[in-house]
Amino acid sequence: YEIRNCDWSSDVCSSDLLIGAKNMWLLLLFIVVPVLEIWLFIIIGGAIGTYITLSIILLTAILGTFLVKAQGIYVLKEIQGRLNELKNPTEPIVHGAMILFAGALLLTPGFFTDSVGFLLLIPGVRSVTFSWLKNNLKFISVSSESKPHSSTQSYTDIEITDYKEVRQIGRAHV
Repeated sequence: YEIRNCDWSSDVCSSDLLIGAKNMWLLLLFIVVPVLEIWLFIIIGGAIGTYITLSIILLTAILGTFLVKAQGIYVLKEIQGRLNELKNPTEPIVHGAMILFAGALLLTPGFFTDSVGFLLLIPGVRSVTFSWLKNNLKFISVSSESKPHSSTQSYTDIEITDYKEVRQIGRAHV
């Protein structure tokens, strides 16, 4: 049971406010990143020109696509090798997820998102990020152990007593 500190007159509980505060970073991220990207477009576009800025954005998307493909193939081979050796494939799977996220960032127009996307394509950065995630996030372990069968298991047989054949009307037999 969960003990909640509630103010019954306003239907607001302190745990609800705490949960809202924990998730506020996501809202902040969706506000700060686009504002940062617009600011960088204005600053860099004013310094080097509009066409060069747009060319850089287009080239980073194209280059990012090729790099994501190459890194993705490498990680898929690493996952396959780990599975063949019956080793834990968690780390290469997380690396693959980071490469996928990097690809999404590189296809998103912007200098900040491109920078983060290119950083995630560096294996050393992904390893440090994986270590940080492993140490700071809680993971749930699921086991596939089978329980011993009991000799007193009972089985139920279902018997169908009302059965009517249904025929389709209006269809010609082929």
